[in-house]
Amino acid sequence: MGISTGNHGDGVAEVVMDVPPVNALPVRGWFDLARAVREAGRDPETRAVVLRAEGRGFNAGVDIKEMQASAGFEALVGANRGCHAAFAAVYECEVPVIAAVHGFCLGGGVGLAGNADIVVAAEDAYFGLPEVERGALGAATHLSRLVPQHLMRAMVYTCRTVTAAELHAFGSVLEVVPADRLRETALAVAVQIAAKDPYVIRRAKESLNGIDPVDVNRSYRFEQGFTFELNLMGAGDRHRDAFVAEGA
Repeated sequence: MGISTGNHGDGVAEVVMDVPPVNALPVRGWFDLARAVREAGRDPETRAVVLRAEGRGFNAGVDIKEMQASAGFEALVGANRGCHAAFAAVYECEVPVIAAVHGFCLGGGVGLAGNADIVVAAEDAYFGLPEVERGALGAATHLSRLVPQHLMRAMVYTCRTVTAAELHAFGSVLEVVPADRLRETALAVAVQIAAKDPYVIRRAKESLNGIDPVDVNRSYRFEQGFTFELNLMGAGDRHRDAFVAEGA
């Protein structure tokens, strides 16, 4: 369990999140994920990366229980820095990253999927940002890469979710498949990319990042500043404590 990396011998690396019960990553988990994705991309034998998860869902964001059990701001700062590192690792990975999403993709999960080059999803997948209900902000930068602007704003304000089928209609999810076909579908896309000239694919990734209209790393860091403000004003702890109490 934790973060693991496998190699299929065909130029495809597979990075897997397996952190029960809901893949809400602790601080160390986010940094471990960032390291795994970066190392996979830097390997000259890697031509594409599949990012997926085991368990009930793709990713439920940060481990709020860890944050509330820690004294001071160390866990809060660590989670923010860890998320920033993991999202950047996916975006800046030297080869294309295919996110294979099943079940819930919430908070930090949206940051991962939104920074991926390609998203494939299971029929049960749904996406959302519950941050407002947790006294935090962030990953609207990445949600904006998945849904139109007005829907993104509605999702942030109301914490509503959208289905994989809705995202497929927008074109931000490439394929929606039964859950038992998700992994094979993601790997098939990765193999198709891996069959191309690896030098050309790496330059293609670099060039596409270079023409992005939004600097996702800076934009997300700007959002995080408001999370720190909410925490200083007491809203962060108030909502996180309520969340922990609900699950007790």
